[in-house]
Amino acid sequence: MEAMMKQSEYLRYDAVALADLIRRGEVSSREVCEAAVERAAQVNGSLNAICYPQFSDALEQPHPQDAPFSGVPLLLKDLAQEQEGHPCTYGSRGFKANIAAKNSEFVRRALGGGLVILGRTATPEFGLKAVTESRLWGPSRNPWDTRLTPGGSSGGSGAAVAAGIVPMAGANDGGGSIRIPAAYNGLFGLKPSRGRISSGPFMGEAWTGASSDHVVSRTVRDSATMLDVVAGPASGDPFVIPPPAEPFARLMQKTPGPLRIGVFTSSPYHTEVAPECVAAVEETARILENLGHHVEYARPEFDGMALARCYLGLYFGEVSALIEKAKTQLGAKDEDFELDTRLIGMLGQTMPLAEYVSRRQQWNEFARALGAYFSRFDLYLCPTTGQLPAHIGELDTPAHLQFAARLMLTLKAGRLVHRSGQVDQMALESLARTPFTQLANLTGTPAMSVPMHWTSAGLPVGVQFGGCHGSEGTLFQLAAQLEEASPWFSRYERLDAGIA
Repeated sequence: MEAMMKQSEYLRYDAVALADLIRRGEVSSREVCEAAVERAAQVNGSLNAICYPQFSDALEQPHPQDAPFSGVPLLLKDLAQEQEGHPCTYGSRGFKANIAAKNSEFVRRALGGGLVILGRTATPEFGLKAVTESRLWGPSRNPWDTRLTPGGSSGGSGAAVAAGIVPMAGANDGGGSIRIPAAYNGLFGLKPSRGRISSGPFMGEAWTGASSDHVVSRTVRDSATMLDVVAGPASGDPFVIPPPAEPFARLMQKTPGPLRIGVFTSSPYHTEVAPECVAAVEETARILENLGHHVEYARPEFDGMALARCYLGLYFGEVSALIEKAKTQLGAKDEDFELDTRLIGMLGQTMPLAEYVSRRQQWNEFARALGAYFSRFDLYLCPTTGQLPAHIGELDTPAHLQFAARLMLTLKAGRLVHRSGQVDQMALESLARTPFTQLANLTGTPAMSVPMHWTSAGLPVGVQFGGCHGSEGTLFQLAAQLEEASPWFSRYERLDAGIA
C-alpha cells in the first residue's frame, strides 16, 4: 500500500507536529496512519518491535477531532496498557489468553487525547529483563545495530520509535524500563513521579508503587504533551498528587533558571561502568556549566546492596503473584513460563513474608537519603546504564545455570537458596548492566534519560537526570534546554535512510 504522505515527510515530524498538520487539514489522519503502516512494513521484519499489529483497525479508528494528538498513531506496550477486547500477553505464553475486559486508564486517556492505536510492542516476559527477547515473541533488535538489544522492558517501543514507525510509543518503568530503552535507542524517556499517572482500574499502585506508565519519544515536547494527556488521578486511586501549576507542554518552554546539579558516575552496586557511559555524563556536565548551571560531583548516600536486595524482593513477590494469576484465571501451566521466570516465582513463594514486608519498608530509607541529597541539589546527573547494549542472546542464561535452576525447581529448594546467600549474587548479576535506574523506582521520584552522546561507532548513550517527587516540570525544562543546546533529532536521519 502506497501512502499519500511520503515517508521522507512523515519521518520529519514529531507527534505534536503531525497533529498540527492534521488539524490544519494539510494531511488526513488516514494518510498519516498509512505512512506509519508503510514504515512498519519496511522495518519491523528487521526489528521485531511490533508483536501485535492492528493496522486495519487503526485506519478506521474514530478519534476526537479537537484533542492534542488527534489522528496521530501510537503503539502500546504489551505489558499493562490494556486495550478493551485485545490481548495483553505481558510477553508470556502464560498470558496469551489474557483479553482485556476494559481499557486501562492510560489507554482510555490516550484515546481521549486523539491517538490512534497501531498495535502493541514486544516486551520480555513480565517485563523482567533489560533485554527484549521473550520465548513468546523472539528477540527485538536495536535499529542502530540490529546485532544488539534495544533494551527492556520497553524494548519493542524503543526500537519502533527510533526507527520512525511512530513518533512516540507506550512504555512503563518499574526498574528502568522507559529509561533503558531510551538510552539504547537514542530517545527521550521520562519516568513520572509515583501517582502522576493512574494505574487504574486494574491496580492501585503498579508494582506496589515502583512502576509508572508513560512513553518513549523522539522529542521532549511529545513527552511533555503526552504527560498532560495521561496525568491525573482516577476514581479509587490510593492518593492524589498536586498537578503542575500549568501544563507541562507550556512549562517546558520556560527556562529552569540556574540549577544545582549533583553528578556521580560510579555504580551504587560497585559494578563496572563503561567508559562511554562515564564520558556521556562528563560531556553533559560541561554543557550544563556552559548553560549556567552549578555542577558538583556528589552522590546520594545509601546502601547500594540493600537497594538491590529490596528491588529483587519486589521481583520475587510480583512474579509469583503473576504466575499464580495466570494459572488460576487463565489456565496456564508451569511449562508456559520461561525457566528464569519460574525460578524467580519459586523464590517469591518461599520468601518469608516478614522479610518481604521488611524490604518494602526499607524503601523509606532510600527516599529519606534522596530527600537529604535534594536539600543540597535540585537534580542529579548520572549514567542511565552502566554498559552499552548487549548483543542479542549474550545475556541468555548459560547451560550450566539452566541445569542448576531446573534442579532447584525440581527440589523446590527456594528456602535453601534464600538461606545460602545466593540471592545477593543474583541481584548483582541481574542489575550489573543497569545499576542506576532502580533508585527512582523505589523512591517514587521522576527521572529521565536524555540522548546526549554517541559513540565513535554511532551508538547512542543516554544520561539520566532525577529530581524530587513532583519535579517533572523542572526535568522537562532542562531537557528542552539540552535539546536546543545539543540537538539530536537530525541523527535519526541515519535510521530513516535504512536500518543497519
